[in-house]
Amino acid sequence: MGRFLALFNGAADEADKAELSEQQQTEFIHAWAAWAQANEKALVDPGAPLNAKKLVTTQGVEDFTDALTGYTIVEADSHDEAVQIFSGHPHLGLFTGNSIAVLECPLPPS
Repeated sequence: MGRFLALFNGAADEADKAELSEQQQTEFIHAWAAWAQANEKALVDPGAPLNAKKLVTTQGVEDFTDALTGYTIVEADSHDEAVQIFSGHPHLGLFTGNSIAVLECPLPPS
């Protein structure tokens, strides 16, 4: 069993997000909840939105923005199986261009 980090990339700008109706937002939240329930055995951490962001470098710390909007951690028998878990995720249909990166996170040796 492997562990995989899914990073949600959002293609919408603030104007696009503002155009979502309350009904669309509610439908999206319900679709996300239904996806989580359908995949609850695989979920290690259902995740959360990624909001305030700081970049730490040898030159200091600064605020930054990027397309990452959230994360989820799942366990699956293979990377392909983990990818399949996210293939019908509602995030993909919310805005054209949205995507989900699925990264393998090897567990430390026992």
